[in-house]
This record gives sequence, structure tokens and C-alpha cells, in this order.
Amino acid sequence: MAGRSAIAAPIIIKKKKVIAGGGHHGGAWKVAYADFVTAMMAFFLLMWLLNATTEDQRKGLADYFNPSIPISKVSGGGSGALNGSSVFDDEQLSREGTGAVLEYPNSREIPLEGPDSAADAPLEGKGADDQLGASDARLQSIQQAIDAEAVGGLDGELAKHIQTRMTPDGLVIELVDSDGQPLYDVGSANPAPILFDLLSVIGPVLAAVSNDMAIVGHTDARAFSSNANYSNWELSTDRAHMARRMLIKNGIASDQIVQVTGKADTEPFSNDPFAPENRRIAITLLTEK
Repeated sequence: MAGRSAIAAPIIIKKKKVIAGGGHHGGAWKVAYADFVTAMMAFFLLMWLLNATTEDQRKGLADYFNPSIPISKVSGGGSGALNGSSVFDDEQLSREGTGAVLEYPNSREIPLEGPDSAADAPLEGKGADDQLGASDARLQSIQQAIDAEAVGGLDGELAKHIQTRMTPDGLVIELVDSDGQPLYDVGSANPAPILFDLLSVIGPVLAAVSNDMAIVGHTDARAFSSNANYSNWELSTDRAHMARRMLIKNGIASDQIVQVTGKADTEPFSNDPFAPENRRIAITLLTEK
């Protein structure tokens, strides 16, 4: 009786559905995508900067990281990124009585600070930053004076031989060759008449300041001669020394020129190594350290 009344327990069968290939894959793809977007943003920013700057500004940026006149490991500061105004802008310096007068379109005189101004005080404490800013302002005033003299004192054919740019080491004035108007006789350091005209214009402007100067001679990639004892290295150096002597005759103090070098064709001005503008003299008005 008991066996018939007993109820058998039901058998329950559970089935698990397994889905192959499912599940959460993690967030590694998000990191890779973020890196990709960041790289694209940097790329488009670079392209915009290249399009928004001039050739002279790009060359100034390149010289900031690879100076053409390696005088000091410590930069004396410049005129701001992309050749813009620095914190020590010209108007603020003028209000504080430490800036130079920048307007002189028809005069060779450059009104700078007097002997009792802050520019002549020793570099100590916070005054050091002020003096470096004043030094940059003076160099900018010289640049404007040379540009004004090049336009007002020379005709169009001569003015194109003068190019100026600001670098971390100072103001660079480059006197460049052009087709049919070389600065020196071919293959020699004898100056052509055009070099006398150019230095007679910029010499008095440079003589108005006391900054040290460096002179560098450059040539193109054309081999000078088969003489192994006299190459473009010697030629560029001799031309730089000739420019030094001519500057002294135009009013530059001899002790202001602290460096004279020749670099042959190692720093071309143009992408074409044989371009005439590669044959040039670079005069750097050094920033006061």
C-alpha cells in the first residue's frame, strides 16, 4: 500500500544556451581611436601653421632650433612666436621709458636710450628681464631702420639684395647675390660696386648701436676650382673678412665684430644648391646677454 501511494519526484532537465563569439571585448579600441584623433588634430594644426606663416617666419622658427650663428647655449629671447609681439611690446616699453623710438622713415639717426636709462643698468634680479626686452626692442628698431633705408635709400634692384630677420641670437642682415648682380667678382673676394652701395646704406645704421656682431660668408655648391688648397671654405671666409673690413670703413668699431667665419655651401639659402642667393654675407647684430 505504501509503495503505491508514494509519488515519484519529477525529473527537471535544464538546458544552457551557449552563444559562441559573444561577450564584452573591453575598451582598448577607444584608446587607439583617441590616439588617432589626436594625431589627426596635430597634423591639421601643423598644416594650418605652415599655410598661415611666411617663408621668413618659418625660417626664423627653424633657426630657433638650429641657429645659424651658435654664439651661446643660452638664448637671449626673441620677438615672440611667429615673429609676433612679445610681452615687452614696443608701446609698453615706450610708456615705461625703456623703449626705443621706432619711427624714422627719412632719417639715418636711430634714437635709442641715453646713458642714464635702464638699459645701461647691470643685469640683476627682475631688471634682467626688462633689459632683455629692451634689447629686443632695440634690435627691432634697427631692423625697421634698415628696411626703411633699403626702401628709401636704394632703388628696387638694389633693395632686393637686403633681407632681415629676427633669430634667438639677434638680428640677421643678409646681403644676397642675384642673377647678373653678384656681390663679389666670380671666384674671388674682390667686392663688386653693388656691395659698396649696400654697406654704405646699412653701415651707418649699424654704427648707431654697440651690440657685438658676427659675420658669416656663404657660397653656392658650385666647386670653386680644382685647387685642393683653396676651396669654397677659404673663399667664403675671405669674403666674410672683406665684408668686415668694409664695415669698419663705414663706421663700425673693430671691437664690435667678435666672430668672422666661412661656411661654404653648408647652409644654403635656397632649395637649389646652385641658386645665386646662396652666395651671401650674413651679418648678425647679436642680442646683448
